[in-house]
Amino acid sequence: MSTSRPYHHGDLRAELLRSAERTLREKGAGALSLRELARDIGVSHAAPGRHFKDKQSLLDALALDGYERMNQSLAAAGLRAGQSFEERMTALARAYLGFAVDNPELLELMFARKHDPESSAQLAGAVDRSLGSITRLIADAQDQGEIVQGDPERITTVAAASLHGLAALIAGCALDADEVLAGLDEHVHLLLHGLKPR
Repeated sequence: MSTSRPYHHGDLRAELLRSAERTLREKGAGALSLRELARDIGVSHAAPGRHFKDKQSLLDALALDGYERMNQSLAAAGLRAGQSFEERMTALARAYLGFAVDNPELLELMFARKHDPESSAQLAGAVDRSLGSITRLIADAQDQGEIVQGDPERITTVAAASLHGLAALIAGCALDADEVLAGLDEHVHLLLHGLKPR
């Protein structure tokens, strides 16, 4: 009786990514191994090699998948018609922080800069799309006279740094996720209006 594992597994790439994300969430990136993933999903240890040449290519694919999912949420949040800029910015912030709270380990991996050169262009494009959601919102608000003029990309950097800072503080347990999300309207209001008395 043969004890060898099957090589084919339907959509092996998708199953490897699901299993890898589960391992990332439960044990961290250091615990990821193509051989262990193959064992977990019941295929031969050589099977993952058809999709990922090494662990780094698996990590890059996980990061890219994370960006694609996050970018879908950001795009949907930023497209709400009939709302003020502040309302749309709050919706976008809520989408970003919702993703960050649900996927802290994945978000950390997404922002890691140890990517394979072959994956770098794809990942850079995904980063540009995520920041592009904010930049488009800002440029549109400038066109409508809702916010000050200036380089939309510089304003995006300030907004993105603020949101990612909140995400990092939540991930580091310095802030409570529920409290941050409950106070997000005020956070965005302070971000947009500043602290100077009027």
